[in-house]
Amino acid sequence: MQTERLASANIYPCMKARHLSACLSVVVLSVLCVLTAAARRVKVSQLALADPYILLDGGTYYAYGTHSPRGIEVYSSPDLKVWHYCGLAYDKRDGDGRHHFWAPEVYKVEGHFYMYYTADERLYVARSSSPLGPFRQISCGPLLREGSIDASLFVDDDGTPYLTFVRFGGGNSVWLAELNDDLCSLKKGTLRHCLSQSQAWEKDDKFPHIRVNEGPFLIKHAGKYYLTYSANDFRSQRYGVGVAIADSLTAEWHKVDYNPVLQGIKGLVGTGHHSFFRTKRGRLMMAFHTHQSTSQVHPRLTYFVPVKFVRDAHESQPRLAVGRKLIIPSLKP
Repeated sequence: MQTERLASANIYPCMKARHLSACLSVVVLSVLCVLTAAARRVKVSQLALADPYILLDGGTYYAYGTHSPRGIEVYSSPDLKVWHYCGLAYDKRDGDGRHHFWAPEVYKVEGHFYMYYTADERLYVARSSSPLGPFRQISCGPLLREGSIDASLFVDDDGTPYLTFVRFGGGNSVWLAELNDDLCSLKKGTLRHCLSQSQAWEKDDKFPHIRVNEGPFLIKHAGKYYLTYSANDFRSQRYGVGVAIADSLTAEWHKVDYNPVLQGIKGLVGTGHHSFFRTKRGRLMMAFHTHQSTSQVHPRLTYFVPVKFVRDAHESQPRLAVGRKLIIPSLKP
């Protein structure tokens, strides 16, 4: 009651002084300022995941990526456009790694969800009964004792599982190995080198000593294997995506002449470390990250773009073509 009396006492003098319109203007402006401030507080921001990976399960999309120092975050969406933060899918307290939780990918295999991720520049596997987690590190430990990053699972038509990943030494290079049935250990004698820096677009004079082919993702189309990868230093505005093709997983990989397939789309820079997924309608899409702006790398932002294979009279194999219509995923607070 005291509050109500004080409010009335403040309004009446304005009426008596015949400044009602002025008072109302002040009140309206004050209300607008409050509403504007509130709108700013609830403004929807963009999904900020580097090395993004999208899983579709049970009619819901799940997004994972590089972002948190505490582990691997997960976001969910019904439509790829609006995303909700769901917490940590993997908490670093549930595994050996302590820093640099990078490039997670999650796959559903026989009712279980397997997460391949990097921690402390080593490759690990975690498992969960839900895409939301909690994922627990599988006890077999790192897949390799040496430094390695960017693991990606590929299961061939005959059910044989393979892992592509990056090893160090003379730069970042892409390697491939067959997995054992446990999906968390490499089969002896199957490790093969696939790609290293070799094409002109993969070099940036601003980073003259950097030799990078990384972030591999393997898909199969019309009986051919398409090994996609990112090149240049991740800090470079020329960071982009290329593709190499092989007739089999034991054959030599040939980088296509039309590389890069993604670089600097619609004025965005630092476009790379991608993954592929299919929508609910079966459309093939690419998820990738970009720099925050032309002057700032972090936090990197997530985008989606359609992808398709097209026939070209000048190409012996179908061309992997990246569309131009971007989906900009937003994050609700």
